[in-house]
This record gives sequence, structure tokens and C-alpha cells, in this order.
Amino acid sequence: MKVPFIDMKARHAPLKAEFMRVIGQVIDSGAFAGGPYVERFEKEFAQFCGTRHAVAVGSGTEALWLALVALGIGPGDEVVTVPMTFAATVEAICLAGAKPVFADIDERTYTMDPESLEQVITPRTRAVVPVHLFGQVADMEPILRIAENHDLRVIEDAAQAHGAEYRGRRAGSLGDAGCFSFYPAKNLGAFGDAGAVVTQDEETASKLRLLRDHGQSGKNRHTVIGWNSRMDGIQAAVLSLKLRHLEEENEARRRHAAAYHRALAEVSGVILPRTGPGRRHAHHIYALRALDRRPLVWAFDEAEIGYGIHYPVPVHLQPAYRILGHKRGDFPVAERCASQFISLPMYPELAPEAIESVAEAVRQACGSLSVV
Repeated sequence: MKVPFIDMKARHAPLKAEFMRVIGQVIDSGAFAGGPYVERFEKEFAQFCGTRHAVAVGSGTEALWLALVALGIGPGDEVVTVPMTFAATVEAICLAGAKPVFADIDERTYTMDPESLEQVITPRTRAVVPVHLFGQVADMEPILRIAENHDLRVIEDAAQAHGAEYRGRRAGSLGDAGCFSFYPAKNLGAFGDAGAVVTQDEETASKLRLLRDHGQSGKNRHTVIGWNSRMDGIQAAVLSLKLRHLEEENEARRRHAAAYHRALAEVSGVILPRTGPGRRHAHHIYALRALDRRPLVWAFDEAEIGYGIHYPVPVHLQPAYRILGHKRGDFPVAERCASQFISLPMYPELAPEAIESVAEAVRQACGSLSVV
């Protein structure tokens, strides 16, 4: 059975008439950049995340960058994050003028290892950016405790964790700021690029609103050097509509993950994703680890099953970041996971028979593999 990695048509078809209606409303209003539809989405998303404020911006990358700037991070500062993430996390630190420093990841959850974080803090460290990878919130209690002990800001990279929870609190609500991407493939995706920063702090939210609109405190009054990072009205209207369905779609993802777990529990040669204590996974990505993923790639290609590799080269080994001076072996857990990850199809509309087809391909491919 042919199974796509993600089926965008299936995700949008049931709501197509509603999308056309709300887009038509934006067209009729002329509120294309910022405006009432953006303000409405900001209120709705802040309420969803359990924060006082949400500031809509142009992308998830800009959300991270502007959050760092709003919190006073700049040249001469060090910011600790993880090498197992999409490059945008590290790009944002560099764009703020700070130096990225890496902590390794926990081998069970693939999120920041608090012990590794403690080891890399220096007198120049000013902030921590834990990444809620694949839809699972990092172990925030020890991270926040370490940050408090060292007077560090905490900016959550929640780009893959819309609706995920840690001890009853939503992703984005735990640190000084939480940053989200609404890239179309995300659990909550726009019809193009968009992002948001959520925060409990009024001053941080006010700075973000300045920064996203050319530093304007009023028409033609530029009080800081800003950027053009306004969310489009059409994206906001689409996101407001989709937000109403996010929790039920996340529940569908959890059911699919449980079905994969049952179907693959006895397969040797793979490690299934695990959810840490006190956490509620959003399952943006369902990533297996395999001692040798080549047979899985061959099996999926043969069966026309979509898959992803997240992320084959950790950021510290990417050519763009050679200037940081890292070498292979510096972050062994991230490097080992990078060589083993292969992501299975995961989206709310995934049918039971599709899950079984994927599972059967995994079982056949892994029949001759050794246990990891």
C-alpha cells in the first residue's frame, strides 16, 4: 500500500470550504499585514498555550531570533542549545549576534540533557534554548532550575510541539518565552511561513511587537532597530480555523503512535520513541532508531512508503558551523541518533491499514538486523 510521509491534501480537504470562507473575509476586509485577524489569533493562541501574550511573526526562525533580541541577548553572549535540531535554532542565535554552545541530548527522549547543560555553562552564558524535538517537551524542571541558579534566560524552541505538555503545562509556557513555527507541515500549520512567540511577560511582548514592525512605536516613529516580521492576515485567519481542531488532531497522532508501538513492539533492531515522565507528546514526528537504517530505506522505497531522516548531520558538524571548532565525537548521543533516525508517516488522517502497511515493511526490513 502506498503511504505518503505526510498527506497535505487529506489534511485540508475537509475544511476547504471553511478556508475559502475565511480567506474571502480577509480579502474583503483588506487586512493583509497584521490587523484584526492577527490580533484575534494572538489572543486565541495565547489562551491555548496558557500564556498572557502571543506575538505573531513571519516565521519560526524569526520567532527565535526576535525572542533572543527582546530578552537582551546579543554580541559577546553565549547561548546553549542542542546539536540535534533543525539549523534554524542555531541560525537564530547567530543572527542575534551571540555564540551557540551545545549540550548533548538525552538518549531516551532526544531532548536536552540537563547534566550536559550544566557542564557547558560559562561566565558568558546568558540563555538556554531547549528544543522540544519531534513534539516532546524537554525535561524543563531541571533545566529551569539550572537556569535560575546561573541567572539565565530560557527560550523554548517549541516549533515541533504545538499542544505538547510537561507536568500539565503547555509547551511554550514554561520559560521566559516560547517560540513556534507554523510552517505548513507542523501540527498547527499555516498556508505558508508564519510563527509566534508566547510569553507571560508584558515587557517582553511589547519589545517583540516593536521588533517585528521595523521598531515602530507609532506611525513613522522608530524607537529601536527592528525588522519586517508581521504575520499576514490570511495566515492568521487560517491558523485560527485550524487551532479549533488542533487538540483532536493531536489525539489522533497519539493514537497512531500507540498503534505503531503495538505493531512494532517485538521487532528487533529498532528502538521506538519514548515519552518522558510527566510529558504529553504531540507526535509531530515518529522517529525510530535502527542500527542500520539502509534496509528500512530500501523497503520503504520499494513499497512506496514515505519516510524522513531527522536530522542526518547534527548542526555542530554542518559546514556553516565549522567556525565553532567542533569535531565528530564531541556530542556522541546526538551523533549516534543522527545516524539511526528514520521517521515513519505521521499525520492525523493516517488510516489503520496504512499504519499496518508501514509496520509490515519495518518488520520485513528488520528481520535480519541485530538488536540495537
